[in-house]
Amino acid sequence: MKQPKGESSAPKDRVSGDQSKVSKKALKLQRLKELLASKQAQKLHAEPRANDKANKVTVRSAGQPKQLTAMQKEMQKKLSGARFRWINEAMYTETGAHTYAMVQADPEIFAEYHRGFAEQARRWPENPIDAIIAQLRERSRVVVADLGCGEARLAAELGTQHAVHSFDLVAHNEHVTACNIANVPLDAGSVDVAVFCLALMGTDFMQFIREANRILRVGGELKIAEVVSRVADVDAFVGALEEQGFRLDRRRASKMFIMLDLTKISKHPAKLRAVPGLLKPCIYKRSQPVFDGDAAELTLTRNAQPTTIAMLVVDMRAVSRE
Repeated sequence: MKQPKGESSAPKDRVSGDQSKVSKKALKLQRLKELLASKQAQKLHAEPRANDKANKVTVRSAGQPKQLTAMQKEMQKKLSGARFRWINEAMYTETGAHTYAMVQADPEIFAEYHRGFAEQARRWPENPIDAIIAQLRERSRVVVADLGCGEARLAAELGTQHAVHSFDLVAHNEHVTACNIANVPLDAGSVDVAVFCLALMGTDFMQFIREANRILRVGGELKIAEVVSRVADVDAFVGALEEQGFRLDRRRASKMFIMLDLTKISKHPAKLRAVPGLLKPCIYKRSQPVFDGDAAELTLTRNAQPTTIAMLVVDMRAVSRE
């Protein structure tokens, strides 16, 4: 008996279609496996690089500087400016003995101050130490005492021409002897020229003047350079110097600085007459607070003990490194 046309071919077509679907699924599955294998290989290839990068961070030297963002650099600059301002204020509003104890407890205070001072000095149209160096270059050999010498430029530039003794709170380099400049290790009458270049800091600065009188020979010279704005009454200031055994020979002033040349004519008197307000403290203005703690720390330094001030500096340095 004959089958109807088309009946015998239908099952074959279904089988063929089913095989085609199976083949497509197998092909997709194979491609999927290949894709997964490829991604796994890429991941394995990338892992060593990531590990290398992690290792580089891990083994970085502790002293190697961390790359800072622009914002971090700006904040660090502001923090450094704040530290300089309150160290500067402490030095002008405390006695020489107090400041000496402060920086001996933490010499980094002095280093930070001079970094800030150097940054300020770069903006000046003139530096009075240059004028003093030029004057001494014209002289035959003399004995010089540089009191409050900072980086000891007089000794560095004139040390082969003159005998220069340099004194400051910390021995910044091999030229400097660390001491309170109210009591320097020189014999009486052993010096020809005594220099205070922006160094009459502290509430007892007249003790520095008396020490300069002690170490100068009669006829020796005293050179003083100060910020103009510190001297409220020049005549009163000169009068106080003359009371300590000096005679004014020359006075000159620029927009920023006043320079006095004096000669020792006698020993200083046994007692020092107190004359308040001769020199104002040189306090740098803050255009705005760096952060909320800034003003509080500036107030604290007025009556803080040396160790307390040193701790504040350490804390501020830690903040700047974070």
